[in-house]
Amino acid sequence: MAGAASASIPCVSLNTGHAIPVLGFGTGSSTTPEDLPATILQAVRLGYRHIDTASMYGTEGAVGAAVADAVATGAVASRADPFITSKLWMNDAHPDRVLPALRQSLARLGLDYLDLFLVHWPLAADENKKLVPFDMEGVWRAMEECHRLGLARSIGVSNFSAAKMTRLLAFAAVPPAVNQVELNVGWRQEKVREVCAKNGVVVAAFSPLGAFGSMWGSNAVMESGVLQDVAARKGKTIAQVALRLLHEQGVCFVARSFNKDRLKQNMELFDWELNDNDKEKMMGIPQRRACRGEFFLSPDGPYKTLEELWDGEI
Repeated sequence: MAGAASASIPCVSLNTGHAIPVLGFGTGSSTTPEDLPATILQAVRLGYRHIDTASMYGTEGAVGAAVADAVATGAVASRADPFITSKLWMNDAHPDRVLPALRQSLARLGLDYLDLFLVHWPLAADENKKLVPFDMEGVWRAMEECHRLGLARSIGVSNFSAAKMTRLLAFAAVPPAVNQVELNVGWRQEKVREVCAKNGVVVAAFSPLGAFGSMWGSNAVMESGVLQDVAARKGKTIAQVALRLLHEQGVCFVARSFNKDRLKQNMELFDWELNDNDKEKMMGIPQRRACRGEFFLSPDGPYKTLEELWDGEI
């Protein structure tokens, strides 16, 4: 990784040998700026290098435009500098649809390859958006083909429970490089992190600040009295304290903000530490999954209860 990001945002190595920046810029939001390419370019100029998108977000075109502008204006030296993640949506989570879906994402992005391609959910839907059984092995074999062709330098999953990760790892010829999951001080995902750590899979957090204010988010982070106390004593923001804890736990994270000051603050995590007393207090924050996925339950679908969807990890 070249440029400002290498000086300010550290990277960790994936099992493919590629490096992923610890902090990413997320583009999934119900309140997306009208001029998202300019907002992304601003983040790149601040030092962000990991840009996270998905076919479902509808932001791949904006990300592609921002990457092109970043290269053209010298904000980055070349396409090799930004790390671009996108995701396979469930209507394409069928063995014969994975490669065509990736090619469509690349076309929207205007790129020759993705740095990371994730299975967005362990779910599949038919052409009528009806949930159908998910062929995990068949879909993963197609993901491996995307990797073999060089169209996805690393492949991984998102929203996989510890049990589903264990099942996937049992047959994967190319192991997943990343599992991106809801993770913050209010939902620590200890089982998932344990399985991933044992198998060399990097855990990436979405909603590291709880997605506060969204239709399914949680106030467990941004309105936590514990975090307010730690932040006040440290002279930091609540967001900085919450993100610093994830960093010290070895977690990567994708933070979503379109505010320049907050974007800068989110980068200021790497030259200070939490003490043991801070961390002990933060470990006492009550745990609750916010993105529970009730909309994926169906009496005639593959998952009838939240216990089945999350394998009891709720």
